[in-house]
Amino acid sequence: MANDTSVTSTSGTSNTSNTSNNNDREADYKKLNITNEVTVSRSDLPLHCPTNVSALWCAHPKVYLPIETSKTGTVRCPYCGTLYKLKG
Repeated sequence: MANDTSVTSTSGTSNTSNTSNNNDREADYKKLNITNEVTVSRSDLPLHCPTNVSALWCAHPKVYLPIETSKTGTVRCPYCGTLYKLKG
């Protein structure tokens, strides 16, 4: 994937996209694929997904997850499938 994309409009002028925004978005996509499992502590409760560190443009509706009442200390987000594990 190229860093700069040139697009020709119907008026014949050329526009170049912002490289910084493209790199940020690519980093967010990569983060989505590697953060399938998250360990949280009691200080993170009440737990919600997406967390405050998630990118807003790719977020689903906020859902609170009852990890503190889970027998296994784990809970999975019904939207994105991220598995949360309660530490300790």
